[in-house]
Amino acid sequence: MQETWNSDRRRTAIGRATLSVPARQALADRQLTPDRTVLDYGCGRGDDVRALERLDCKITGWDPYYRSGSRVEPSSVVLLTYVLNVIEDPAERRETLKQAWELATTILIVSARLTWEKSKVRGETFGDGLLTSRQTFQHLYDASELRSYVEEVTGARVVSASPGIVYAFKEDAARLSYLAQRIVPDAEWLASEDTATAITALVDYVERRGRPPRIDEMPRATAELLAHLKPNELKRLVRDSADADKISEGAKRSTLNTLLYLAVELFNGRGPFSSLPASVQLDVRTFFTSYKEACQRSDRLLFKLRDDGYVRGAMNASQVGKLTPTALYVHRRALDQMPTVLRLYEHCASIAAGRPQGWTVAKLRHQGRAVSWLDYPDFDKDPHPRILSSYQVDLKSLETSHTSYANSANRPLLHRKHEFLTPDDPDVPRYRRLTESEMRAGLYEHPHLIGTENGWEAELIRCGRELRGHRLVRRATG
Repeated sequence: MQETWNSDRRRTAIGRATLSVPARQALADRQLTPDRTVLDYGCGRGDDVRALERLDCKITGWDPYYRSGSRVEPSSVVLLTYVLNVIEDPAERRETLKQAWELATTILIVSARLTWEKSKVRGETFGDGLLTSRQTFQHLYDASELRSYVEEVTGARVVSASPGIVYAFKEDAARLSYLAQRIVPDAEWLASEDTATAITALVDYVERRGRPPRIDEMPRATAELLAHLKPNELKRLVRDSADADKISEGAKRSTLNTLLYLAVELFNGRGPFSSLPASVQLDVRTFFTSYKEACQRSDRLLFKLRDDGYVRGAMNASQVGKLTPTALYVHRRALDQMPTVLRLYEHCASIAAGRPQGWTVAKLRHQGRAVSWLDYPDFDKDPHPRILSSYQVDLKSLETSHTSYANSANRPLLHRKHEFLTPDDPDVPRYRRLTESEMRAGLYEHPHLIGTENGWEAELIRCGRELRGHRLVRRATG
């Protein structure tokens, strides 16, 4: 087949000094753990295999050119990393994906190069891709195309972990556990060194979650330190020590998080109550009269997401974010403080298309349904950070687009940074002082001029000002 298509696939296997992006994503998402077996199917030169071995992963690598002698056995996790791109025969490409799916017992992690990388691939049109001057083949995917293709071939519900990286789970329970991990924040426990600190940790959990934990939700050390206390004693200690208002706030937060989770679950495919993670089941039992009631309320929330007027009202009522005539812009540190329907809006987009690994501000359009993740890598250092890239998904069509500003000579930049954050963010006072001094200097008198680097610099010169860090000073003359 190689001779027929005149492609030399082994040349696409690049050497890496660090983990690949998909492997880093899977580690961050806790899909690669020491208790799981891993198969890197099409591992190339084996750099990910060696790196993951150093992280105590039980991993095997197989490659038709570099590691053809390795045994290929079913594994908990199968990595198919940038393999589909290089197979020029569509039938063989499909068969490779099917084989990888059959080898995975828990999760198949598929990654592929995306169409926005086309400028980096030089070659002539060949079949459904490009044949490069190095005699390698590349079929580039649109992010939504990759997700749909993996769903079609595997028959599984697929979740986008990041642009160009999708997870296909063998069991609904594993998929729902992953969604819960993304949507319902893990309750971090305070350290427990003795009975007193263990009780403090328990009280803190109850105040934040709004309910007592099951024994299997506790860290082992905390559970062991409290094991000598009878259940009624623990209840009394919590009742006497916990702040009732904090418990009430925690219960409200957990209720909203549960509704958010169930709404996103419906967007991605809802399973029976028994398939939910144990902690979510307990939240449902504690905060709702029944699973049916919880689902009905979450369905109403999802329905409200279709209502432009309701969404705009939620944006107007949001305590966080900068509202413009077309969209709400929210810093990633403030995202969880948005109204629940807006959190659902952003989560649905992330499940459909994957949040990029590098992003700073989420942009939610109030007409139509589209979310953009904007990357301002110097947001905290630069008083007026420049955009590096934008990744957008249209929720109606599921089409995605990516724009890079890396080579732009006149990039868009941000003003009024404090408006993107929560009011209690520690950086807000400093950012607000800068905005107020800029307003007094007349720098915002012509807002249509200051949205880009060149226009902003021209206004600074006009007003005789310059920036030193987050301080506005008079420009030196002469």
